[in-house]
Amino acid sequence: MSSTEARLSTLIRENLDLDHEPDFDREFSEVGVSSVDAVAFYKLVNEEFQLNMVAEDCLQFRTLRDLVAHIDSGAG
Repeated sequence: MSSTEARLSTLIRENLDLDHEPDFDREFSEVGVSSVDAVAFYKLVNEEFQLNMVAEDCLQFRTLRDLVAHIDSGAG
């Protein structure tokens, strides 16, 4: 697990009420997170990784792995 994945996993465990460990290859639409919680999560990701994503940017990520790739690419 990369350090980005580990940091995201911690954010998820601390802030999202999932009954399972995050699956980085599963589509967000299948995870069971409400849109309100998803927006709040992306705000936390912005803070944690010092990004400047807006809500619309988040639509480009189908999975957590896509988000990890975006963060690791230095984008934001």
